[in-house]
Amino acid sequence: MERVAGLVCMDCGKKYPKLPISACKNCWGPLEVEYDYETLKEVISIKKFEKRPFDLWRYIELLPIEDYSKMVSLGDGGTPLHKCKRLGELIGIKELYVKDDTVNPSLSFKDRPASVGISKCLEFGINVVGCASTGNLAASVAAHAAKVGLRCFILVPETIELNKIIQMSLYGAKIIGIKGTYDEAFALGIIAAEKYGWGLVNINIRSYYVEGSKTMSYEIAEQMGWTLPDHIILPLGSGGLLCSVYKGFSELIKLDLVSSEEIPRVSGSQPIGCAPIVNAVRNNTHMIPVENPDTIVHSLAIGNPAHGDYTVSLIRKSGGTAYAPTDQEVLQAAKLLASTEGIFSEGAGTVTLAALIQLIENGEIDKDEKVVLGVTGTGFKALDSLSILVKKPINIEPKLELLEKLVDKDKEENMKAIA
Repeated sequence: MERVAGLVCMDCGKKYPKLPISACKNCWGPLEVEYDYETLKEVISIKKFEKRPFDLWRYIELLPIEDYSKMVSLGDGGTPLHKCKRLGELIGIKELYVKDDTVNPSLSFKDRPASVGISKCLEFGINVVGCASTGNLAASVAAHAAKVGLRCFILVPETIELNKIIQMSLYGAKIIGIKGTYDEAFALGIIAAEKYGWGLVNINIRSYYVEGSKTMSYEIAEQMGWTLPDHIILPLGSGGLLCSVYKGFSELIKLDLVSSEEIPRVSGSQPIGCAPIVNAVRNNTHMIPVENPDTIVHSLAIGNPAHGDYTVSLIRKSGGTAYAPTDQEVLQAAKLLASTEGIFSEGAGTVTLAALIQLIENGEIDKDEKVVLGVTGTGFKALDSLSILVKKPINIEPKLELLEKLVDKDKEENMKAIA
């Protein structure tokens, strides 16, 4: 048996061959890669993993690439798992960790799925690639396309941050700004993929591309000594990251790679101005799309998430929860994370910390839980929103007596804060 069996509908279970398709023709549900786990048990081991470089391809047997010569890598994955003692004590969690994907090659977690998605395009013989994106995926796809010289088309809402436009542009992508929302850019991408035969990684290559994100689960388990946390909180855009991380944890258990027998509680967070998944979880309803997202957290401004209802079901199944912080809470969380743990994240990453703080206050998370926060993109990608937190420097002449006055004032302010 081959380790990659094919595709299967996540809703009705209908099976498909390994083709560049992502939706079921029977019920229009999303398709996911199906593996032969009995075959996998025979070809994988922890010892085999540990002999390889610490990046996402360390776990290649658990990814949908069959021709290893087509692997496209910028050194993606292998990111730190920080134990956050200061932050944990401050907010009331005994054991808190941050999975820091801000340090990926293009500075977001999207390098994980982009690496797998572009590799799969090469396997399919597709030589024009791209995506619809709110920014981070666009940069990742453009970077990986540049690595192997593929033409790249990016569809983005015209409102995304300039920093992200600069980044993807320098990688050589053709950027097409859409006068509308991400969902409208995505809809145009579906038509373009069909008409031109492009490999748009989060559209017709989506079933394979999302598999890259589950390597976050494998790394967390390995970094915790092949055990699992009690709880993980992830940002929600399309919902693909949470679904993939859940799948990764379930595979670790199924393949006897971890001592744990239960999947961690899996929770999610979206900004309040675009929270269709969170609203469904908290109101115990089906997901209702948001037509006009209203948030400064542009990376998560996806009104009709592709994995929305499935994400809701996995959160419920795991015993997890969800919370939608305000934009201001997200920005304050970015400042708190940076000032206590030295991790500089955009709001799309610190939405998880903002949610954690509120969930602790609500009594929905116990202080004795071992909690991991997924922090997914660097703050340098969203300087326009983060800049409102910054005070202008105090400028003085280069004289010691002037410096002493500032030092004394700072000491006095600190004493008042402690009191």
